Amino acid sequence: MKLSRISRAGTAVMVGALALTLAACSSDGSEGSDTEPGGSESSAGGDLESLSGSLAGAGASSQENAVAGWIAGFGDLAPGVTVTYDAVGSGGGREQFIAGATQFAGSDAALDEEEFAAAQERCYGGDVLELPLYISPIAVVYNLPDVDAANIQLSAENIAKIFDGQITSWDDPAIAAENEGVELPAIDIIPVHRSDESGTTENFTEYLAAASNGAWAHEPSGDWPTEGGQSGAQTQGLIDTVNGAEGAIGYADASRAGDLGTVAIKVGEEYVPYSPEAAAAVVDASPRAENATDTQLVVELDRSTTAAGAYPLVLISYSIACGTYETQADVDNVKGYLGYVASEEGQARAAEPDVAGAAPISEDLRAEVQAALDSITVQG
Repeated sequence: MKLSRISRAGTAVMVGALALTLAACSSDGSEGSDTEPGGSESSAGGDLESLSGSLAGAGASSQENAVAGWIAGFGDLAPGVTVTYDAVGSGGGREQFIAGATQFAGSDAALDEEEFAAAQERCYGGDVLELPLYISPIAVVYNLPDVDAANIQLSAENIAKIFDGQITSWDDPAIAAENEGVELPAIDIIPVHRSDESGTTENFTEYLAAASNGAWAHEPSGDWPTEGGQSGAQTQGLIDTVNGAEGAIGYADASRAGDLGTVAIKVGEEYVPYSPEAAAAVVDASPRAENATDTQLVVELDRSTTAAGAYPLVLISYSIACGTYETQADVDNVKGYLGYVASEEGQARAAEPDVAGAAPISEDLRAEVQAALDSITVQG
């Protein structure tokens, strides 16, 4: 299944509840190197400390924790720039970027054809960058406090039937057959989905469509395709809803699972719990999308893989930016911030368990991202 250029049926949460104003000095005293993207030199060739102004982004709530860490880390290097991120969801982020309200967006799905054309117009007829800078498992989370198991085990087929309302009780024989020795409660299953247009939903339904052996009959979509169940807005709203109802099950970026139980999904003949390493294994084994370019680094994830140790329920969240901006300040600030996000330092920060537990991008991908960032120019 492709993440890029797909059709989608057509409230804001600020990181830390407020726009984050960048700290004026480094908490660890590190100034970075002059050559690394995350060091003291920006990808535009200027000292990050000399950058100034504001940089606005909006989009995926899945990467909200990572973005908070990136903003703080970038602030140690570029104290003159105020970076904000409105975690309104992937669809809202794409809309704000296309409307020119932000300089960059975060999206758990690549732009579709109509959005891409509109983004090109917004970017003064120039290129549009789609950079896979946040890689994270999607956890299937559940609220069963009395179940004594490290992870409930489920195949994609049974996950699909649960969210489609075909399996309605936790002690259903189909679930019991995958969890021998686990005492499952005879309580109703409460499926919980996102109420807003969501890249996480698109990735989740794409996995169900590809891996469930036909049990999921709906097209992948950022808008939840079925009736029934409960819902929550953005990632936090879904997590709150699952936390509030025993028997509930939902899906969210794994960094937000908290104390909820998480499903080990069936891959081949084994059950694999989520981990950054298992998510990275799928990304590394997946090809680029058919229409990928040097600046649209879109990955076509292999959702139906049977590779040992792989976790195919993964999202890639793209940073979307223009290839052309109106001012040199926007050029330098976008290059500097996204260069830091892509850097070894920035990726390591997002990988920290208490930040987001993301899977760092590879060195090869980092070089491709930096080349794309280096191509950004000012209008005229």
